[in-house]
Amino acid sequence: MAIKESELILNPDGSVYHLNLKPEHIADTIITVGDPDRVSNVTQYFDSVDFKTHKREFHTQTGTFKGKKITVISTGIGTDNIDIVFNELDALINIDLSTRTINKTLKSLDIIRIGTSGSIQKNIPIDAFLISEKAVGFDSLLHFYDSKSIQDFNTSEALVKHTQWFSSKSKPYVVDADRTLVSKMQSNKTVTGFTATNVGFYGPQGRILRLPIQDNDLNDKLASFDYANQPITNLEMETAGIYGLSKLLGHRAVSMNAIIANRATGEFSKNPKQIVDDLIQYTLNKIVE
Repeated sequence: MAIKESELILNPDGSVYHLNLKPEHIADTIITVGDPDRVSNVTQYFDSVDFKTHKREFHTQTGTFKGKKITVISTGIGTDNIDIVFNELDALINIDLSTRTINKTLKSLDIIRIGTSGSIQKNIPIDAFLISEKAVGFDSLLHFYDSKSIQDFNTSEALVKHTQWFSSKSKPYVVDADRTLVSKMQSNKTVTGFTATNVGFYGPQGRILRLPIQDNDLNDKLASFDYANQPITNLEMETAGIYGLSKLLGHRAVSMNAIIANRATGEFSKNPKQIVDDLIQYTLNKIVE
């Protein structure tokens, strides 16, 4: 049965609505970044860039790095944008856009997030490279999908109990990274962790400017949480959504985090741009190993 025009919206040129992309524009390996300006920071290391487009905050470039075809796309900040980007990327490879029907044979993407993050553990210093083995989402994105089969309910229930989670907030969901990609990206230059994905940068991450927050101790509760020897290590704003939708859609995903702040010690990186650039080069070389 064909998918209705109101559900899968295409531009007049046949590209998907938000990303402005056609199937031939993307590679099987995708790097996602939050900042649109960071796309060119990645592709500056490519042998060549063969395609560029942008619409709103979604900037895309596809080219080759050491002979491997890679697409780099900016998502903007937050899991609401992840919902758009990941559904439309999947549509490009798994839906026939001309007939609006799902392909009989489905394809899988390798998706690697490169982003910044803040540690909440004193032993994970600024300027570290952290790979998210697991992520907990404090947004509600995954609860809009039939996602019970991919969630780690034991960990999420333990977290709710430990933090005395405020019932008016969305219930946390926990999803694992793709183990194969985690192993591929690991080295003696990286640490692994359990990442918390927040719905905002200020109040949701415990920052207070002029507005009081509901739970002044939440970051301390998260830092002291440890279930099955997996403490929560860092805070950011996309990883859990990436892991959740990737697993539901049959893709492989991993999140690479440049730790530019340590909330436990109050430190901030002296050169965050350099740390992100180092992580970009590290990740590109790991992809082609």
